[in-house]
Amino acid sequence: MTIFDKLFTLVRGTATEAGQSIVDANAMTILDQEIRDADNALRQSRTDLTKIMAERTITSNKLTDKQTKLQENNSYIPQLLAKGQRDLALEVSGKIATLEGDIAQDQKTIADMDTNIAKLQASIKQAEMTIDRLRRQVDTVKATASVQRAQEAIAAKAAGSSARLRTAVDSLDRIKEQQALRSAQIDAANQLEAQSNGGDLEQKLQAAGIVPGGQAAEDILARFEKPAAPTGNAS
Repeated sequence: MTIFDKLFTLVRGTATEAGQSIVDANAMTILDQEIRDADNALRQSRTDLTKIMAERTITSNKLTDKQTKLQENNSYIPQLLAKGQRDLALEVSGKIATLEGDIAQDQKTIADMDTNIAKLQASIKQAEMTIDRLRRQVDTVKATASVQRAQEAIAAKAAGSSARLRTAVDSLDRIKEQQALRSAQIDAANQLEAQSNGGDLEQKLQAAGIVPGGQAAEDILARFEKPAAPTGNAS
């Protein structure tokens, strides 16, 4: 296979896939049109049937007329023979022969028409049943498609709602984290403030000699100002 043959095969394969995709996407529309076409064909069949039945009626009426004439001519023969008019009787016999041939042909035609009418009636009845069944099935398919579309819409909305709920939960968690961080910052600031205020007071108390850990400047100076103890021998 040459490269051109392969390319041509590829184009045909791609066209087939694209065509099948289009058919699948429009399957319901195509099915509806096919049913309408079948219904139109059925109506045409009914029209054809009525035509054949009308022709059968006309042929049957002509047959009745010919049979009546045949009986009349048959009644003439004995009378003509009785009168010795054999030549005229022979002429009437020729007409009888023609009538009998026409009658036989009309009877065969009517029999064929009856056969065709019966076949057409059976075919029309079968087609009517098939079209009715197809329409019921199409209604079921359409109802199923509607339910599936509704289910898909609900599923899509549910998925969207779930996504929005997840986003809302994430936002709530973020707000809680920020509030917790803010509370911790406030507690830390309060602790620093308390430590700051307590430290100044502690220093002041130590400077005043009230709390241990420090001595007042006057006390330290007094240690140096105490008189020294007397030294020497007592006499």
